[in-house]
Parts: sequence; structure tokens; C-alpha cells
Amino acid sequence: MLRLVLGTRNKKKISEIIPLLADLPIEIVDVSQLPHVPEVEETGRTFLANASAKAQGVSKAAHTWTLAEDSGLVVPALGNEPGVDSAIYAGKHGDDAANNAKLLSKIAHVPETERGAYYVCVAVLCNPSGEIQAVSEGRCHGRIVTTPLGSHGFGYDPFFLIPEYHKTFGELAPVVKAALSHRAKAIHHIRSAICKYLVP
Repeated sequence: MLRLVLGTRNKKKISEIIPLLADLPIEIVDVSQLPHVPEVEETGRTFLANASAKAQGVSKAAHTWTLAEDSGLVVPALGNEPGVDSAIYAGKHGDDAANNAKLLSKIAHVPETERGAYYVCVAVLCNPSGEIQAVSEGRCHGRIVTTPLGSHGFGYDPFFLIPEYHKTFGELAPVVKAALSHRAKAIHHIRSAICKYLVP
């Protein structure tokens, strides 16, 4: 059975990705299970650049197939912020409360009708030599609300409303988010490449 390493140490992302690939006859491990693999700095200014750097860095260090992604929230009315800086928007990596507070302070001056936003995820699959074999992108469109709703998900999810469902990602059940989210779409699009290279 071939091994696929997920090039992230983010437990919340891992918990969303693994179920999307669990039916495949491959071994899936996350990079935190490989202590010899160093952290890859996310210095790119695009989602593709960061996803590629993580996939290539991990695959070369682990000498195995690697799937990595980079994702974030884009609000056009804010000049496409927070974008690739979504996880560090307020300065400290992964501080959801501070990131959301900054988002709300910035969007307070934006008319409610112009608070459209979308999540984007770019996934990259690399072979054991660090060569990119496939790239995919998924997007999920919604709008920003100023009152947090729900406790599911992470990041900006309680403030990201899906108009068709009249609920935020924080309110939607994980199984519903798995069908709608940017991450789910990106992984779905890259599944065929994973099957091509890793499934006998």
C-alpha cells in the first residue's frame, strides 16, 4: 500500500481532509507523524506558491508522495484581504479570535450589500522527488456577517454565511460543509490524480 503524506500539522485541516480520501486504498499520514521533516515556511504571496512550497518541501524530506494545500478567506471589498495572510491576519498564527476581530473592524465600514467573500483552497500533489504532478483549486462563495453563528469549523467559519443555506459554516454540520467547502472541492478535483499515481 502506497503512502500519502498530508503536508500540514493543522489538526483541524487534517480532520477535514482525511474523510475525503478515507475510501482510497492508500495509507494516509500527516506530517506531524514524521518528526524528521522540518517545518516549511509559507513565504509565498499566492495560495499556489505556498501550497507548492509545502508539498515540495515535505515530499523531498519524507521521500514520499505528498498532498499539501493552502487556503484562506478573500473579501474583495477589503482589497482581497485577508487572503494568503488569513491565518496571521492579526499577527499571531492561528489566533482565530484576533483574526476575526480585525476582519470585523475592517468590514464595519463596508455596506452590508458589499460584504461578499469567498474561501479558496489550492491543493498540490508532489511525487517523492518533489515534482508537482497535479494542482487543483476549490472556492466557496458567501458573505460576511458581523455576529458569530455556530461553533463548528474554525477560522472565520462562524462569520461566513452561505446564502443558499441561510447558515454560516459555523452552523452547518461537518458533513454538509464537507460537500460545500473550498477544501472539499479542491480535494475532490485532485482525487483523480491521487488515484492515477497511488492506487494500484
